[in-house]
Amino acid sequence: MNERFIVNIGRQLGSGGREIGEKLAHRLGIDFYDKELIELASQESGLCREFFEKADERPSQGIIGGLFGMRFPFIGDGAIPTNNCLSNDNLFKVQSDVIRRLAEEKSCLFVGRCADYVLRDHPRMANVFISCAREERIRRLCERLNITAEAAEDLMDKADKKRSEYYNYYSYKTWGAAATYHLCVDSSVLGIEGTVEFVEEFVRKKLKLGL
Repeated sequence: MNERFIVNIGRQLGSGGREIGEKLAHRLGIDFYDKELIELASQESGLCREFFEKADERPSQGIIGGLFGMRFPFIGDGAIPTNNCLSNDNLFKVQSDVIRRLAEEKSCLFVGRCADYVLRDHPRMANVFISCAREERIRRLCERLNITAEAAEDLMDKADKKRSEYYNYYSYKTWGAAATYHLCVDSSVLGIEGTVEFVEEFVRKKLKLGL
């Protein structure tokens, strides 16, 4: 039997999803990937990191305009023609190839980036969505970013919209909907540590990892 397994974490901004994912990966003894995927996709494709940062968790917008519509800035020595353009769809494919390669090599925990859809045929996978009470999200963002409650709310709403549009576009499912995941958890109920423990128990039982 294939011993490798995958955990995917979807999350609302301010829910503590990244922190929960990092702690869960540590407890499970597996590698953690969030923004790290941007660097790996850049390295493996030879494309500038800025491309992936610009398109990160954004749905297709056709050809990327401005700077991104003019040239094809590779890290390499210019062997690639510079009159090509990249769409968010192309960048999604590059990043998806990185996710698939990592999943073939080892057990991993991925945060966001439609990894649950990209790896939908993986035989051993647990998909989790982390939500949180709106007031708690605002409080956490205010503390972490040193911003006002109004700014935190605006940031949250924009991030939720961006992430849902990205996920719904590429996966044909509904971001944050219970039917999309194996488990949905409100981190404000148990707190970060309690949520990590709860999700770990669920993952171990679902994937038969032993307790």
